Amino acid sequence: MADNMTPRELADESWYWYLNGQNKLGFPRWLIRRLKNTQKIFDLLPAERRCLQCHMPLSGLGSAVLRPLDMHASMLTPRLCNRCEKMILSTEGGSEVELSLLFADMRGSTRLAEQKGTREYIDLIQRFYKTAAQAIIERNGMVNRLIGDQVIGMFVPRFSGPQHAAVAVDAALDILRRTGHDDSAGPWAPIGIGVHCGVAYVGAVGSKEGLNEIAVLGNAANLTARLSSSAAEGELLVSEEAAAAGGLADRKLEKRRLTLKGISQPVSATVMNLESA
Repeated sequence: MADNMTPRELADESWYWYLNGQNKLGFPRWLIRRLKNTQKIFDLLPAERRCLQCHMPLSGLGSAVLRPLDMHASMLTPRLCNRCEKMILSTEGGSEVELSLLFADMRGSTRLAEQKGTREYIDLIQRFYKTAAQAIIERNGMVNRLIGDQVIGMFVPRFSGPQHAAVAVDAALDILRRTGHDDSAGPWAPIGIGVHCGVAYVGAVGSKEGLNEIAVLGNAANLTARLSSSAAEGELLVSEEAAAAGGLADRKLEKRRLTLKGISQPVSATVMNLESA
């Protein structure tokens, strides 16, 4: 059946494999041969770390040889190369996947912009982006978006492993730590974070002629965004699903019942901060 796939089926199968590291239908034989040939070529180059997909060297001597050719690690995840990132972004399809999402919002950004002035505020936002992105990337998460005063990270099974909910919670706490929420002088960036685990549709949106980007669609993304908006400064709100998957359900942590905008039923969340962690 795989050899007779339609372009849409091939696109969706590629996304399923990209996110889960597994197949549902399989790939056409010509595509498997092409990938294996690419892997054989890259395997000839020495490397300390390779692209999970095509085996391109991402560190070590081999990566130094390829860097002048603009061949390097992906901006989305350190587990892949930029060629594989470009390939999946050009594949207009997607797949449903169980994943964990992290939304980190800066609090009082309008007030900070007025107090600091344009240049200082831009420097603050850029520092926040880099700090949050680094915490996500170090845990094999994917930095999905950097928008306004918000950073969105997603943790999928293929890169973050089956315990992706626990990984997302750890990343969220690290973002709070890195932004100074355990500093007696106060944080340099006041942040609230939401983490949720659920099923979402992940795929490329845009146009082949323009710039495609990865979109996360569905209730899971909406719920995570609302949790983040409801979190106080220095607070992490973890959904009931993420708390159970992340091993938090049996810990004596504060529980909060929330009525969230756009969510039809009240939501139970576990409340965490650096003191309770």
